[in-house]
Amino acid sequence: MLGAVGRLSRTQKQYILLVIDSVLAPLSLLVAMLIVEPGLLSSDLLVTFMPGALLVTAVAVVGSVVLGMHRIQLKSYEAIAAMKSGLIALLCGAAVFGIWKAGGIALTAAGIVLFVLIFTLSAIVARFMMHQVLLGILSLGQVRQNVIIYGAGSTGAQLASALRSDEKVRVVAFIDDNPNLRGLTVQGLRVRDSSQLDRLVAQHDVHRILLALPSAPLARQATLTRSLLARGLEVQALPSFAQLVGTETIADTLHSVAPGDFLGRAPVDDLQPEADLAYHGKSVLVTGAGGSVGSELCRQLLRYRPARIVLFEVSELALYTIQNDLISRPGAEGIEIVPVLGSVTESRLIRAVCGQNAVNVVLHAAAYKHVPLVEANPVAGIVNNVFGTRTTAEAAMDMGVERFIMISTDKAVRPTNVMGATKRMAELVVQDLAQRSDGTDFTIVRFGNVLGSSGSVIPLFKAQIARGGPITLTHEDVTRYFMTIEEAANLVLIAGSLPKSRDDYQGDLLVLDMGEPIRIRDLARRMIAAAGLEERSAENPGGDIEISVIGLRPGEKLHEELLIEPGMLTTPHEKIQRARERALPASVMAEVLRDLRGAVSVGDAEAARAIMEQHVEGFAAAQPAARRATAAE
Repeated sequence: MLGAVGRLSRTQKQYILLVIDSVLAPLSLLVAMLIVEPGLLSSDLLVTFMPGALLVTAVAVVGSVVLGMHRIQLKSYEAIAAMKSGLIALLCGAAVFGIWKAGGIALTAAGIVLFVLIFTLSAIVARFMMHQVLLGILSLGQVRQNVIIYGAGSTGAQLASALRSDEKVRVVAFIDDNPNLRGLTVQGLRVRDSSQLDRLVAQHDVHRILLALPSAPLARQATLTRSLLARGLEVQALPSFAQLVGTETIADTLHSVAPGDFLGRAPVDDLQPEADLAYHGKSVLVTGAGGSVGSELCRQLLRYRPARIVLFEVSELALYTIQNDLISRPGAEGIEIVPVLGSVTESRLIRAVCGQNAVNVVLHAAAYKHVPLVEANPVAGIVNNVFGTRTTAEAAMDMGVERFIMISTDKAVRPTNVMGATKRMAELVVQDLAQRSDGTDFTIVRFGNVLGSSGSVIPLFKAQIARGGPITLTHEDVTRYFMTIEEAANLVLIAGSLPKSRDDYQGDLLVLDMGEPIRIRDLARRMIAAAGLEERSAENPGGDIEISVIGLRPGEKLHEELLIEPGMLTTPHEKIQRARERALPASVMAEVLRDLRGAVSVGDAEAARAIMEQHVEGFAAAQPAARRATAAE
């Protein structure tokens, strides 16, 4: 039987539906006549019944064909189709009324109304029963999978309606956390609370949950999905039907919030006359031009209208990206953009680039800056950060560059990790060259964390929120200095244009005003709130995003510092101050670099660390076991 039903053509199925309508019409008339006139059960039944029976059969068939009733699939038979059945019944009733008025049928007005009702109901019930029988026949040998829809809103209701005629899937329950929906009946199913999920899963042998919450924040959906997956359930998420047909935009529900919104700092947007003189019409080389800080320096340089910007970058992709970005920006017209692919450790290349492009200013932003990565790869960090700075600064001095500006970090102050130690060593290198330079002005600009950079917590926290959490925090009380990348780049350019101090000159070490340190937990909470979510905690177990404390990593400080020695001097700019920190004597610096180069050349990371421990104030390298743990992370 299953094979016969499956082999029926569409035309054959349509003929069957026409036959059903042609049979139901006279049968309904007969039932109505017998109910109204029970005495018709006699020998003259055919005489009184046949005229009406033939007429209503003809009308039913014609009406079905005209209205396309035979072309409506059983699984698509819903409200509009039922109304068409009622219309056909009314047409048949009108025909019977005409015969009755002519005296051709023994029936009352009440009987005609009854006939219309019986015919309508029988057409609807017949199709419904046929659909259920066919579903039962077609599902023989197949197991219908029970599913639960999580979300009883409009999307969930439409999904349940669409699945009602599916031969392989059966919706057994709705789950929704909205208290206004609990207890309601949607598509014939009662809406349950999520606390009943486990019982329903076990009761109906459910293995799949259909997530119908398209308007819920992505983080909420991610949290819910993880919870369901942890129960061993398969989860499928559904967009809204408006999104499927393109009338509604599927957007990231994490609000687009600028990183500076979390700091409450007034932006620095002024163009200083000194900076205009320092960069306008000049040839400026930016190392690490494709990095976070380097690329922002390039973008802000456009405002000062240099003659040329030389983009020096070791990453081909980063170089390609920043070159295209600058060329397409308003204000780039008339400024020559020169891309150079290479490493800051290549002395011959840097000298050639400075000579060929008549470089006046070098902004040295190239550095390995991710603490765990440099901790796991100390030799590479020393080569790039220390000797790369030495090579670039020496080349600038030998080629007659007017200004060399090095970007440093607060992690160079009494460092507890290799990255910070290499940056302090790089500062000492620049201070050493400054004491021996006759023409090149050397400046070090030190500042704290930059929001929005590749190593910032902002993109990390945002990604963790988008995944539904948790946000990983190294310590409850950890603090950091922060400024936006735009403010940092602007102040670096201004700092690099300030006149150098002449007394006991060993290179200007300028420190940017970072304001008060910010507690990282507070920053995480602000980001959760900015995403329209709530922190999940013991006090708020129904929240969306948990903050998990994982412990300080080896080499990580609880609080960062900006100065090695107390006390700073003012500069012409209120947000830039000058630090006076001791440099190493030239003879000592030469010996340190020689020993450090020897350790690096043979790959002896422990010896290199020991050298930096001797000469970088406050640096105590982590023990080998702790370093291995850091690398494993």
